[in-house]
Amino acid sequence: MLYSFFNTLIKGYLKYRSTRIHAMRISPFELQKDILTDFTGKLKLTRYGKDIGAGGIENIKDFRKIVPINRYEDLWPYIDKMMHGSADELYPGTVSWFAKSSGTTNDKSKFIPITDENLFENHVAASWDAMSILYKNHPDARNFEGKNLIMGGSLTTLDNNITVGDVSAILLNRMPMVGRPFYTPDFETALLADWEAKIESIARITTKESVVMFAGVPTWTIVLFKRILELTGKDNMREVWPDAKTYMHGGVGFDPYRSQFNAFFPDNDIEYYEVYNASEGYFAIQDRVNEKGMLLLLDNAIFYEFIPIDQIDNHNPDILTLEDVETDKNYCMVITTASGLWRYIPGDVIKFVSTNPYRIMVTGRTKHYINVFGEEVMVHNTDSALKQTCEIFNVKVIDYMVAPVYMENNNQGGHEWWIEFAENPIDKKAFAEELDKNLRAVNSDYDAKRYKDMALVSLKLNFVKKDTFSNWLKQKGRLGGQSKIPRLVNDRNASESLIAFLYEQN
Repeated sequence: MLYSFFNTLIKGYLKYRSTRIHAMRISPFELQKDILTDFTGKLKLTRYGKDIGAGGIENIKDFRKIVPINRYEDLWPYIDKMMHGSADELYPGTVSWFAKSSGTTNDKSKFIPITDENLFENHVAASWDAMSILYKNHPDARNFEGKNLIMGGSLTTLDNNITVGDVSAILLNRMPMVGRPFYTPDFETALLADWEAKIESIARITTKESVVMFAGVPTWTIVLFKRILELTGKDNMREVWPDAKTYMHGGVGFDPYRSQFNAFFPDNDIEYYEVYNASEGYFAIQDRVNEKGMLLLLDNAIFYEFIPIDQIDNHNPDILTLEDVETDKNYCMVITTASGLWRYIPGDVIKFVSTNPYRIMVTGRTKHYINVFGEEVMVHNTDSALKQTCEIFNVKVIDYMVAPVYMENNNQGGHEWWIEFAENPIDKKAFAEELDKNLRAVNSDYDAKRYKDMALVSLKLNFVKKDTFSNWLKQKGRLGGQSKIPRLVNDRNASESLIAFLYEQN
């Protein structure tokens, strides 16, 4: 009865909040202008702002002229000082929380400042927006009568009272009190660093809970479901969670997982919502069920710009605001946030599926990558790991390609490598094990997914004969100076083509 009362109360609040969503649809330019005006005033109070001469900024034209486009390496000197307690570096005040994620050129992890303004006006606000959209689509929703499961990461406190960890873990740790009674599992379990212990504990707790919504990266969600079914002896998750109605997913493409989730919930009485929530910000939410595209959140403390993807490597690219973008064209996002990420390139490539309202879908990254399981492996990670391994085994690589192995037929996921050596290593198994170890060392997200083979198994290694890759390109009519082997691919299309070619050669 008490939970039913809360659900009715919060439903009224969410109906009120839905006016924010409406404003994003009808007044996008005004909202973005207000955000930028607020940001430029704060920029002038920072060390970074003084270093670039931000005092002369009076309008958006000045902002775009004075503030350069930045990547993580450009802002790292300021972030480093922030992590040592220095105030007013990139944003007014001191920062005690940093979201940790992989993806930088030189480091295993990057650390994104999470100010209170960024946390509550972006990440928390967007979480409420997501619930507002859900309740608008389904006025009879009962998310605040049951339990909501969010698969989060873990946190570490450094010596100087700085806390670092996954943005999901920061959100859980600082969740407003109003949301805590409706969350499962307990916060101690949710923030465990040991994923084996975490999965086991969550599985045992949630088998006894009335879970109505769950959220997280599909990889870990599947691992959890398998353990729950082992514990309960049930045939599917609908028998365990009869009231589950909603799954919010993000971080990786969901299509490869859809058939598995349909098997876990065979009655198809569940809806899937895609969310675009990264360490740098919570950017978009799917607002239409079963239709591609996520509504870009334009009143959540982020100012957006866009670079046409074909100009991403230009010295002086065109940089567009919302008024200038077109549908079905790929753009690299440029963001300015309440964490002090000034005209920052997070590396995501998006395209607009509509501009009235502004809805987007993520189409890739600016560099080669594999992120099927949330591991965010970039080509500089594989290059580095392979270089280290080759030095140990005293061999040379001519070329290579890596593709994902999907979680299918109750098998775990992983990566499959094809490597062309000048001379093959004598011990293939030892080389594969060392390569996997070195890849784990340079990418913390891959390392987490490989923990005790729970989500990903060790990589599968294939040796190919000399000239295989050049002959493959020649067969495809792509042999030439501008044609290169796609070293990392995020699906199986290229790898299946290569496998077919290798079969023909044997």
